[in-house]
Amino acid sequence: MNKKEVAEIKRRLKKDTSTISRIVGCYVNSSKDKVCTFNENFLDMQDEELHKYLEIASKTLSGTVGNNLIELAFPIEAEELGSPQQSLMALKQSELKDESLCEAFFDHVIETYDFVGNYLILLYYDDYDVIVKTSDNMKLDESEETYSYIICSICPVMLSKPGLGYREDENRIGARIRDWIVGPVDSGFTFPCFTDRSSDIHSIMMYTKKADDPHKEFWENGLGCASKLTATEKKNAFTNILAQTIGPDKEDTSEIIVDIQANLNDYIESKEEILDKDEPIILEASDVHKILEDSPITEEKADTITKKYEEFFVDEVPQATEVLDAKMLKNNELKIEKKNLLKEVAELNHKLQAAGAVDADGKDNDIVVNVTPKKKDQITTTFLDGKRCLIIPIDDGEKATINGEKQ
Repeated sequence: MNKKEVAEIKRRLKKDTSTISRIVGCYVNSSKDKVCTFNENFLDMQDEELHKYLEIASKTLSGTVGNNLIELAFPIEAEELGSPQQSLMALKQSELKDESLCEAFFDHVIETYDFVGNYLILLYYDDYDVIVKTSDNMKLDESEETYSYIICSICPVMLSKPGLGYREDENRIGARIRDWIVGPVDSGFTFPCFTDRSSDIHSIMMYTKKADDPHKEFWENGLGCASKLTATEKKNAFTNILAQTIGPDKEDTSEIIVDIQANLNDYIESKEEILDKDEPIILEASDVHKILEDSPITEEKADTITKKYEEFFVDEVPQATEVLDAKMLKNNELKIEKKNLLKEVAELNHKLQAAGAVDADGKDNDIVVNVTPKKKDQITTTFLDGKRCLIIPIDDGEKATINGEKQ
């Protein structure tokens, strides 16, 4: 599923456009006991509840494709009778009306999902009559296919924070009663994938709130899929390879990493000029070595980094944008900007001292300037070192008085 296909399904998860017909849930406590379950017609719910459940479903299709949203393929052996993929197919075909299938799914999640604390498992069922689109994206009325799918959302359930509140039964202010609140989605999936605007039963779209620490045990053991690295994991792995090779104890390690990231950014920009807009920039090991050639490291370390990169990403070569640390580059720009600003302030303070506007301690002196009427319109203001200042043009023949002394 690409970004457009995810957005197309996500747009359906609103009150006015939703056709979700059924919702099933299971509340699990920290001891992995099923506290309660429910199976309801979705449209029979009260509006306030319906809106909240739609928000949860929508969140399960949120984030960046390749980072928070990861498409996984079922291996051939995972599509055999009794496999997780076959169980999902049975759930979908039953439209979540078979309670025994739902209970079996909940048991499987509890067994394979590693989570400390209480959580809620939700399943939604929906049918989408896919509208045919022409090449220019104009919609036609007739639909070629009905895309039937289920969404699973797993949310932590936490105690509300302690606080004070009005206790109406006692007519006093006292400790507020704490209750259990369903939190934001932690993990989930959409099955089957909506690939090329059609049902793909051989793939599943996973959602993870924490792109740096997804529940891969559930991906592998719960769903039988081979896990993938998120973009965040790829970026962190690349940064770790650089840091370990350059030397964690070296003072300028961070500066060298920033320099390499800047070169990587330049490489991406150069590729974007010659490639199509949506064409990915795959970063091969040879490309990494070329980027390192322009960085302040030895050839030996460049070879080591290239080798580690090739070994780590042997199964899936990342895109260049996935290992680019844009936040690091932005923070470095702000750091340089601040450094230059401090330098400018120091130079300005030196000039003010030379002109007698401030003394050696930076204390302001009184300045009196006799301004001719014709120059009054030339007086402007500006901010220097956080202070609003007047700018008054003075000709060579004019004098300013500082602390009573003419300059």
